Amino acid sequence: MSRSQSAKVPSEKTTGILLAVIFFLAPPVALGQSPSVKWEELTSADFVKAIQQAQGTCLLPVGIMEKHGLHLPLGNDLINVRYASQHAAEQEYTLVFPEYYVSQIFEARHQPGTVAYSAHLQLDLLQETTDEMGRNGCKKIIIVNGHGGNEHLLPFFAQSQLASPHDYIVYVFNRPSHNDTSGRPPMKSSSYATDFHAGEGETSRTMVARPDLVHLDRAKGESGADQAREKLPDSLYTGIWWYARFPNHYAGDGSVASKELGEFDTRMVISDLVTAIRAVKADSQGLKLQKQFFEEATHPLDTKQ
Repeated sequence: MSRSQSAKVPSEKTTGILLAVIFFLAPPVALGQSPSVKWEELTSADFVKAIQQAQGTCLLPVGIMEKHGLHLPLGNDLINVRYASQHAAEQEYTLVFPEYYVSQIFEARHQPGTVAYSAHLQLDLLQETTDEMGRNGCKKIIIVNGHGGNEHLLPFFAQSQLASPHDYIVYVFNRPSHNDTSGRPPMKSSSYATDFHAGEGETSRTMVARPDLVHLDRAKGESGADQAREKLPDSLYTGIWWYARFPNHYAGDGSVASKELGEFDTRMVISDLVTAIRAVKADSQGLKLQKQFFEEATHPLDTKQ
């Protein structure tokens, strides 16, 4: 071999360096790893692989922009629901839609920073979002609710899917309560009858998801007590109920929050969501029944009685 030829042959050390560089620069999917669970981080080609790996199952975490006492960020619900969704999706691979905060919050319009979209826009945007998710292969969409003000809106939206045919199905996941679960650290704010909003529980969860955004020293700056300014029987509902009870948009005592409680509650919600994802993936009847319903709805007089 000539000297010029031998110069073209890379040394063993050089080959090792080149392989290391290739390995470092190669995208995760090319190396046989799972693609990112975050929709916005995928290339178009990797998106196709992600939808296949997720078995057409996608998460739509829904938050809000609203005041959370004086000590938590406006996007607190969005931060926490995305944290739980992303960790659940990593355990049971699912695709997670980008940040979404268009939902119901009229009761906080008097507080700075609140973004309250009109009712028709909330429903229209949610419908177009799920339609676009469905068009892109998400045939099973789990809306993960991170905001208490959506507890009526989202089930109604799911029910409204029966108004016209879709080739996808919508599920709604609400975080179950684990207040009485064995092993849960005891609550310190027992003097408060409520722990609804920015209180000990929610603040503790944010100490896990984004501890840098929690300001416990400010949590005593306003009262989170129930002011009970309107007396009505339980059989009546009125939209002003929240303002009547919690005008500061703070319900509970966030000052006594702890990372220990937050870790327990966050771990439980992730576990519950993983279980829900697996149940949705295994659901072979939902889409079939929905298709059958749409067919029968076009000619109801022929439906067997």
